[in-house]
Amino acid sequence: MSDSNHTSTSLFLTGLPGLEAVHTWLSIHLCATYVASLAGNSLILWVVRTEPCLHQPMHYFLSMLAVTDLGLSISTLPTILPLYIVGSGGVAMDLCLAQLFFIHTFSIIESSVLLTMAFDRFVAISNPLHYGTILTSPRIASLGLAIVVHSVALHIPAPIMLKKLPSCWNHQLSLSYCLHPDVRKLACADIHVNSAYGLSVVLSMLGADSVLIVVSYGLILQTVLSIASRAEHLKALYTCVSHICAVLSSIYSPIGLSMIHRFGKWASPCRRVLLSYLSYLTPPVLNLIVYTIKTKET
Repeated sequence: MSDSNHTSTSLFLTGLPGLEAVHTWLSIHLCATYVASLAGNSLILWVVRTEPCLHQPMHYFLSMLAVTDLGLSISTLPTILPLYIVGSGGVAMDLCLAQLFFIHTFSIIESSVLLTMAFDRFVAISNPLHYGTILTSPRIASLGLAIVVHSVALHIPAPIMLKKLPSCWNHQLSLSYCLHPDVRKLACADIHVNSAYGLSVVLSMLGADSVLIVVSYGLILQTVLSIASRAEHLKALYTCVSHICAVLSSIYSPIGLSMIHRFGKWASPCRRVLLSYLSYLTPPVLNLIVYTIKTKET
């Protein structure tokens, strides 16, 4: 297929199979989810910016997470709401490639930010006297910039490689927004390089980050249990479990979705769509609840 024809190709997204009759009702819940995510994370940014007492490393990292969750919500919103509200599931190839680039980029940024937040808590608990000298404002800014540049550079090849693949007659995607594993399956060509690239990104970034986050919270818990009272032990355990639950949704769900696209031919279409929602719609709201409440209590 020529490049011009490839550019004009329209792909078609999928809602929850078998529940088309209640898509309008589902759109109400989806709208509520987006409103909660956009309003809540915007409020976090406004409060942190306007309150001088919140100009601390912990709240800077929380602001980074809020920006990332806003980006993730805005990336999925343009296709999923029209699909459920008016039944418009078509999307141009170029828009689809742009969407998958931003979704995957913000997903990796979120993973890295969650790792830095775990590191922040570990430093604050294990070495409180040097906390301010280790996590200075310039160092935090440099860390945030490095995360963004690295995540963007990591995903620039994805849309470029997919755009060069010839597309088959079947333009039906299995999800409600464009993701790399779903789009590459439409190609009438060898996609082993694309598949290997996607798998390497998932395992090297999301997989490594998730392991390091769990290790960080394990060290935090070990430190607290060795120096605190029983009441503080329970509070620390509750905090670590809450944060790890957010990590499971933000990181392990996308990993699971990627594995299903590669190896899970047994998975029903409905399960794939639901797992995609758990991977990219739930984290912005779940992070908002878990991290703001637990940060306030810290």
